[in-house]
Amino acid sequence: MMESASSRPSLADFILLLGRLLLSLIFLHEGATLAADLPATIETFEKLGLSAPVTLATIALQIGAGLSVAAGLLCRLGALALALFCLATALLFHTNFESQNELLHFEKDLAIAGGMFVLAAVGAGSISIDHLLKRRADSMHPLFRAVL
Repeated sequence: MMESASSRPSLADFILLLGRLLLSLIFLHEGATLAADLPATIETFEKLGLSAPVTLATIALQIGAGLSVAAGLLCRLGALALALFCLATALLFHTNFESQNELLHFEKDLAIAGGMFVLAAVGAGSISIDHLLKRRADSMHPLFRAVL
């Protein structure tokens, strides 16, 4: 069966895919970097007053939600989690505005959170696992459909 022109991905779908990949890259890279030297990461987090379980949860969130956004699988949920994570990071760790570097990190975190909130609102687009699942949504449980 041939696809109609209207069912093919549009330029906007490709742009949305590019945006998802670029937004997820920072979390996948940071999560992998933190996981690569776990003892040093745990030590660094402990100096910030954060426990080992919080460290592991942070790594899991960055990698898991980063993959979610990149692949477009439960993308709205992954984007929302990362948006809230960015807000928390900005407000808890980057509030020394006398330092230009800290101000830059604060603004970067807010900008990324904004992008993630937009992604949470619009969804992953047609080039995503979510879209493939939506095509079969009639046979799914209503709770699962709600997060797509």
